[in-house]
Amino acid sequence: MIDLPNVSRSQRSAVVSERRCQAASGAGAGRMAWASLLLLLLQLLLGAVSGNTAPSFNMTIVYVAEDLPVGDVAFQLTAVDADGDSLYYSMSGQDAYYFTVSSTTGQVRLAAALDREANPKLIVTITVTDQVNTPVSRKLPIIVVDRNDNPPIFQAQPYSVSVPETCPIGSSIYTVLAKDADEGNASRVQYEITSVTPTEAFAQRLFYLLQNGTVVLNGSLSYNNRSTSYQLRLSATDGGGLLHNEIVYQSSAAYLSVDVEDKPDLAPQFLNEPYVASVPENCPLGTSVLTVSAIDRDKGVNYAINYSLISASSLFAINLTTGTITVHSALDREQLPSEEVLLEVLAQEEKLDIYSQVAQASATVTIQVTDVNDNTPQFYQCELLPCDFAAGPQSSFSGSIEEHSSARGPVGGLHIVAHDADKGSNGTFELRLQGPDAASFSVSPTRLTGTGEVQVLVKDPSTVDYERLRVMTVEIVANDTGNPRNCCSIATVTIRVLDINDHSPTFEQSVYRLQVLENSPPGTVVSHNITATDPDSEDFGRITYRLLPESILDVFTVNASSGEVQVRNGSLLDRETRSVYYATLQAVDGGNMTGSTLLEITLEDSNDNAPIISGSYNVFVSEGQNASVQIQAFDNDEPGTNNSRLRFQLEPGPYSANFTIAPDTGVLCSREVLDREAISLALQGKLGVTVRVHDLGVPQQNSFVNVTITVEDVNDNAPVFLNEPYAFSVREGLAGALVGSVEATDGDQTEVHHRISFQLVSGGGSGGFLLRSARLGPGHYQGNLSLDPGVALDYEQLSPPHFALTVQAENTGTGDELDAVAATVQVQVLDVNDEAPALVPASLRDVSVAEGSAPGLLTTVRASDPDAGHALRFEALATACHKGAEPAGQVCWGWFELAPNGSIFVTSPHLDYEACDAATITLRAEDTRTEEGEPYSANGTLRILIEDVNDNSPEFLPTNDTFVVVPEVAPVDLPVAVVKATDADSEIRGAVTFAITGVTFLPDNGPNHTLNSIFKVATAAEGNVFIGSIQVASSLDGSLKGRYQVAVEARDGGSPSRHSSAVVLIFTVDQSYRVRLVFSASVSEVQSNAERIKAALTMATRATVYLASIQSTTDTPQAKSARAQGTCAMEVYFVYSNGTALGANQLSILVQSHQQALTELLQLGLTIIGPGAVLEPNKENELIGVIAGLAAGLVLLLLVMTLALVATSRSYRRKVKAMKALKAVSTLSASAAPLAPAIPGTNKYNAEGANPVLNLILDTPTDLGFDEDTCSEATSVNSLDENMVELPAEGGPFPPGLQLGRAAALAQQGSCEEPLAAVLQGHPPGDPSKPTFTFSNPCLDTTDL
Repeated sequence: MIDLPNVSRSQRSAVVSERRCQAASGAGAGRMAWASLLLLLLQLLLGAVSGNTAPSFNMTIVYVAEDLPVGDVAFQLTAVDADGDSLYYSMSGQDAYYFTVSSTTGQVRLAAALDREANPKLIVTITVTDQVNTPVSRKLPIIVVDRNDNPPIFQAQPYSVSVPETCPIGSSIYTVLAKDADEGNASRVQYEITSVTPTEAFAQRLFYLLQNGTVVLNGSLSYNNRSTSYQLRLSATDGGGLLHNEIVYQSSAAYLSVDVEDKPDLAPQFLNEPYVASVPENCPLGTSVLTVSAIDRDKGVNYAINYSLISASSLFAINLTTGTITVHSALDREQLPSEEVLLEVLAQEEKLDIYSQVAQASATVTIQVTDVNDNTPQFYQCELLPCDFAAGPQSSFSGSIEEHSSARGPVGGLHIVAHDADKGSNGTFELRLQGPDAASFSVSPTRLTGTGEVQVLVKDPSTVDYERLRVMTVEIVANDTGNPRNCCSIATVTIRVLDINDHSPTFEQSVYRLQVLENSPPGTVVSHNITATDPDSEDFGRITYRLLPESILDVFTVNASSGEVQVRNGSLLDRETRSVYYATLQAVDGGNMTGSTLLEITLEDSNDNAPIISGSYNVFVSEGQNASVQIQAFDNDEPGTNNSRLRFQLEPGPYSANFTIAPDTGVLCSREVLDREAISLALQGKLGVTVRVHDLGVPQQNSFVNVTITVEDVNDNAPVFLNEPYAFSVREGLAGALVGSVEATDGDQTEVHHRISFQLVSGGGSGGFLLRSARLGPGHYQGNLSLDPGVALDYEQLSPPHFALTVQAENTGTGDELDAVAATVQVQVLDVNDEAPALVPASLRDVSVAEGSAPGLLTTVRASDPDAGHALRFEALATACHKGAEPAGQVCWGWFELAPNGSIFVTSPHLDYEACDAATITLRAEDTRTEEGEPYSANGTLRILIEDVNDNSPEFLPTNDTFVVVPEVAPVDLPVAVVKATDADSEIRGAVTFAITGVTFLPDNGPNHTLNSIFKVATAAEGNVFIGSIQVASSLDGSLKGRYQVAVEARDGGSPSRHSSAVVLIFTVDQSYRVRLVFSASVSEVQSNAERIKAALTMATRATVYLASIQSTTDTPQAKSARAQGTCAMEVYFVYSNGTALGANQLSILVQSHQQALTELLQLGLTIIGPGAVLEPNKENELIGVIAGLAAGLVLLLLVMTLALVATSRSYRRKVKAMKALKAVSTLSASAAPLAPAIPGTNKYNAEGANPVLNLILDTPTDLGFDEDTCSEATSVNSLDENMVELPAEGGPFPPGLQLGRAAALAQQGSCEEPLAAVLQGHPPGDPSKPTFTFSNPCLDTTDL
């Protein structure tokens, strides 16, 4: 019975384990139980006779590291057998799916990954047998050894904390916790802050982390000046430990968000400073001037702001809450100390700050009181700067001025300042004059703004005359046009007129024209009787003379009393420099009145200048032409006189006879055309003459000039070859070699005209030659003939080996026709051995050779050389080995050899296609008699293809897979195993085909037997790997327990073919592992939920789930029970990859231990977990074999028969009575039997032959009267002892435990009758009227007898 203590009381169904109980008291159960007992006794007796002892384990506990890779050896099962028998191992149990065990070696490998943190201890049952004695089993604890495979895990994430910005340094702000599921040092956690966001430097040092996970503040926070939040990346690292044989440190990361809380720790701050405003004077009270505004700098905490004025001012007021400043009292700009009023405004927070103080700030407000035009301009008697306008204005002023003072002259003695107290345009006013003498004067300025000095100026000097009027009067009017109501003020000015000297000296003429000879001596009189007169008397009429300007006094002087002008420095009198002087003769009276006249003094000429020749004369003329040049000259003496008339003539010289000059015009000409080559080369074509130029004055003046005539060269001479004829020779193959030189000269003097260029005329093979020009001297050039560096003459390719080249010497003078002359150059080519040999391509074609061929000649490589007398030899440079497209290393080295004559030999008998299928030999040919050039041919390659032969057998690939088949759910064509093989040969020789050569079934107990046509194999290929899929060929017997040994043959396609064999073990999962799951759901519902059911079962067991059948429970005999609760049953198998399977008990434990899977299955209607229906194997055949074995020994047979008779005597007596009863009723006819309901337990429903009455309708109340067994024996062997969980009604109490099902119900009946007795009572013998019949029961066996 399996209890489910973990099932919740609220669940509406329960899972129970259903097991079949073979009732020991049943007649059919007794037969099978005694058969099993006989077999057990036989084994004990055989062991006792033979003396063989069972093996035993010598291990109690094992340790396996949790990081052991799947497939690696976990541990070794070790057992000892005193008899030295071969031992076979196996493993079972709930945790056995973690491992696979080799039955022969006991080596245990890991089949599923371990996790110590999930399952630190595993319990498996290990079994060892020597196949002689009973298998020995024991529980083996497996301790999973910890490895550092878990990182520390931060708990209770996410992390966040708010910290006030005033938090003291060193405060703990948060504590985190990370746990590591590992053990020991690997579970010790160290904490670290790896990064802080934002990434500024101050933030990186703002926090630190203690090793207990506490985050500590390391610096000051500021909500306003620094970040308002921080993100800390925290790292937790364990202490390290082994993982996969290496020390590994595991770590994980988490993030802590730190939000900074703002606190009221900052004073308010005014916005939009500075504050400047304006307001007009005399404005109404309450006028708004401006509004100041302040904010609380604490961004997260904002208190209300109150405003007040610090400075005591009665002019303005401020609103407490809004900060608006208004006019509080009357404003008069002129009465204020300054037109700018400065106010100090105080802003205070409504609440106290964190220091219990009032947070406040101040700001200065500048208010400009603007002007209004409310004042009249006034006059003041003062100087402008120190004027005190508070003393009061004046209206009368006095001054004086000389008669006939010049216009705009000011009246002296006046100190008048006009002032308007208003500002700017309001203080602007106009000034004008009125009164009797206003026409003689003007006022300045006529317009003023604010304050200014006022002057009275002379307007008409002629009216200001002392003799006419000695005192004059004017009035100054100041008019403020912007203030019409009070516009004007008037000031009276009295002016006293002063007498002056008002007559000047005068000359009779305004201009006097005088003459004097240039270079006159000092003292020479220039003027006579030039005087001035003055009508004034006394000192005002006394006259003195002076010359102006002062610079004229360096040349002339004047007598101050008489006014006579004389020469002072005659050397400065040069007509050619200055021909006219102008001077002012000034007369001054005693009152410093002046009069003046202009003196024009003209200088007369003298011949004191030599002719002046313009420029220099360098004349250029081309040869073959006349030279002509105009000599330009002039004379600075007076034009039109002999002093300035000029004449030209040639001075004697070496080239004077070649030229003439015109005396009057100065035109210089050559007598004939000029020839550059007639002039000495040293002169470079230059001729020089001297020209004299003189005037006709007295004394005569001369000048000289040199004239240079340069005769320019022209290209009038052709080149001339020297040392003709030309014949040269050159060796072949010398690219760029010098062949010879030609020379030519040119008679022209200049380089541009005597330069010679040599060229090859096309044709005659000139394309392979180059001709370079070189200068040997003036007009002397050399042409160097050489081979083109890119062309090497090949004697063998020339026919004939001779060139006749035409060389042309060209004159390259510019501007002239090109003069060219030609010469013939003969070039003979000399032969040398310079040709490289060449491999013959046809001899390099691929050759083939079969692997394993005998050594010998394979092929011959050939080469050619056009040179005569060559000697060729061959050499191998490299050998490359290939297998397919990949290199094969040096495996083919030594297989082939290249002889000097080009023969290639196979030198090794070990050519192997599988190691190398192609060898490439890189080779070349050498001309050993080469004189010049490359002696070697271009490298060539010869590929030797190695042909495959069928010399390799298929080779099976190893596998660690375990193959399992569930016969009941194994349809035909189901793949149950896989083999893989390769064949190193190629093409059809390497194509592998699989075949099954034999199948042997190895039962767990009993002899092996051979099977036919059980499996088949299908062949497929993946690249070079051939896969044999072993498939089910016919239905498998689900009752067999053991494994199939399948012999598989792999055969290639070669001729003759080669093959190899392998054995595959396929483990069977027999019907004893079938599990029956009963669901309180219909068949269609279970079928639709089949995938969900399989997924939940797989999740709980980690095994592969095979579905055998789904059928309604009403189709089974068990459904006849009134206690049957399920309506649908599912038959399934649970198989692991290592070949082990789960039974009903193990499945119950796993499902109950997996809460999620259990909940899912309950929701899908699962009610019962129990063993499935099992088709028992035919034990009768086994018993016949046992009896035949007992006949081998008389003593042993007697002992066994005696024990068997004693053990079966009770059942034997019952069966004898049954036979007697059968005889008694054998004469009865079927029609004589009364009709009665069918009786459960008869073989009408049971096919096992436990009851000799077949298909008879019996009357159950009838007692046959000879059954001496108890009524408990009436229970059929197939009766179900169902363990049910009775579910209470809704709201009812939960049943206290499991209740006995059908067996208990049967026990509670008053009595039960043996079916055979009931039959006999219903059919009394001796009735002749009833028909009789005979009956034979084929199901009776020796046990029944």
